[in-house]
Amino acid sequence: MGSNFVVSWCCEGLECVVPVTELEKQAMFDILRGKEPKSVNHILNMVLLRARFNPQRHYEIYAVTAEDGIDDKDITEMFNNSPQVAADTIREKGTKIYSDRQTPKNTKIT
Repeated sequence: MGSNFVVSWCCEGLECVVPVTELEKQAMFDILRGKEPKSVNHILNMVLLRARFNPQRHYEIYAVTAEDGIDDKDITEMFNNSPQVAADTIREKGTKIYSDRQTPKNTKIT
């Protein structure tokens, strides 16, 4: 079945990896204990807010499902070891939530 993550990065590197599947499991236990659960929507809104208020950093936010056994530490390690490959892989396999990806501009000689 796999685990779901929200991954956010910018031109300065990986910003965060949110383990959605784990948060949803923990929320169920918190509700049963009578505690206030952490909302995935709240976390996602905070990540989106950060991206929108820092356009100079060119954020990208993706939802991605990883194979069983892969956790947030593995995704973080992937970005630390090979950031371009990690970003390209998540762009290919994931679902774009937000992108302000910087694209090269055409240069005109006048």
